[in-house]
Amino acid sequence: MKIAIGSDHGGYSLKEIIKSHLEEKGFEVEDFGTYSEESTDYPDFGQAVGEAVASGKFEKGIVICGTGIGISIAANKVPGVRCALVGDCFSARATREHNDSNVLALGARVLGVGLALDIVDIWLGTEFEGGRHSKRVDKITQIESKYNIK
Repeated sequence: MKIAIGSDHGGYSLKEIIKSHLEEKGFEVEDFGTYSEESTDYPDFGQAVGEAVASGKFEKGIVICGTGIGISIAANKVPGVRCALVGDCFSARATREHNDSNVLALGARVLGVGLALDIVDIWLGTEFEGGRHSKRVDKITQIESKYNIK
């Protein structure tokens, strides 16, 4: 599986840990930045990862900032992205099973490393259930299409 990952300066350290964790597990990971703890703007990285996933070049994406809030909002502006900000293991599983999320957002200043890695592993290891949930995900796509003016 190909995974796009990105963060601002607040998420840089956690991004590096997650990237190494994923590579050790055999995932192909592309880092969309940032590449240091120098101050940056989270929308740039949310957009870059979102576009990489929406294009189909990457199956999943992970975005990280201090709280995960700003970068998740930015990623969700990209048509085709269903980014979920997750802070617990139950939600990591549920957002894949029920919402077919394709981008995971994490808050580096909110989560400890151990919990963050557990969330990543659960999220990546959980499949979309489809069925009754497909209708709901389709409705999300319809909302997105209504406001996606080109």
